[in-house]
Amino acid sequence: MNNLLYIIAVILLIGWVLGAFVFTVGKLIHILLVLAIIAILIRIIRGERV
Repeated sequence: MNNLLYIIAVILLIGWVLGAFVFTVGKLIHILLVLAIIAILIRIIRGERV
């Protein structure tokens, strides 16, 4: 039983680390997308070709 609890704890720890990593990457991608849209809008407002 003690071994089973250890395995469950390790699986939960790995899931927590992966979840935090995926959330960080997803957040970074959204920030980059917003920056790209802002850059395109600035070019359109200035009258430059995209």
